[in-house]
Amino acid sequence: MRDLEFAGGTAVLTGAASGIGAALAHGLARRGADLVLLDRDADGLATVVAAIRAAHPDRRVETHVVDLADADATDRVAAEIHRAHPRIRLLINNAGVALGGRFDQVTLEEFLWVIEINFRAVVRMTHALLPALKAEPGSHLVNVSSLFGLIAPAGQAAYAASKFAVRGFTEAVRHELVDDGIGVTSVHPGGIRTRIAASARVGSGVSVEEYEVGRRQFEKLLTIDPATAAEVILRGARRRRGRVLIGWSAKVPDLLARIAPAGYGKVLALGMRPRPARVPAPRAPATDPTPAGTAAAEPGRPA
Repeated sequence: MRDLEFAGGTAVLTGAASGIGAALAHGLARRGADLVLLDRDADGLATVVAAIRAAHPDRRVETHVVDLADADATDRVAAEIHRAHPRIRLLINNAGVALGGRFDQVTLEEFLWVIEINFRAVVRMTHALLPALKAEPGSHLVNVSSLFGLIAPAGQAAYAASKFAVRGFTEAVRHELVDDGIGVTSVHPGGIRTRIAASARVGSGVSVEEYEVGRRQFEKLLTIDPATAAEVILRGARRRRGRVLIGWSAKVPDLLARIAPAGYGKVLALGMRPRPARVPAPRAPATDPTPAGTAAAEPGRPA
């Protein structure tokens, strides 16, 4: 396929108010795309739009405030976008949420909340807007999965289930849309500095102490700037890459899962084990512990 042309086309992007989504919105505007941006955070979305309009006053920017956990609202917004934009050059399903806790520590409602946003909203948006992608020659679909769409560590049952589902759905759709000339990319970011860890829900059965330990460990992995991640994604889409892995924090676990698909959990557990505090070694005493011109301290009295 020819490289994706961003300029002059309409790009629809979910989760555009912060993190990778906000960086993608800016990157698309710089490349000449008109934007349809979705997020549940109205204030964050307004901030992103104001910055884009200030830097690129000739870009058309449309916004929709919607909670993708609400299936009916998602369907309504998707239908509205399709009516207003019968031809779409690019759809990026980026929105995502996280939930901390083992499967036996979360309620079914909490688990399905993650599935609704991370997976079912991707399916709903893609299904509703696929006719508009087919109507636009050279269009492209990007679905943002995760590092946890490649590996599934303990404590991430809901998130990994949703992101593995995104990966499988995206790969199947990629094969189906070859004859339609539509490119499809599955994105697997590693440790990106976004708010997902800080804004994650905590399972009802997770203690505050346990959650804080896990959050601090996870946030240490978040080292990649969202703007860097967005550029990697857009370059991959332009080149019609089927899969984009961002950072060594995604590439190394992917390799590990290929080498030891049933045994990588032990390696992950070792990597996440808290390190014992380092105790400084005692200093050797000086040859003469009493500096010249001073008196030694008496027992029980400070010098």
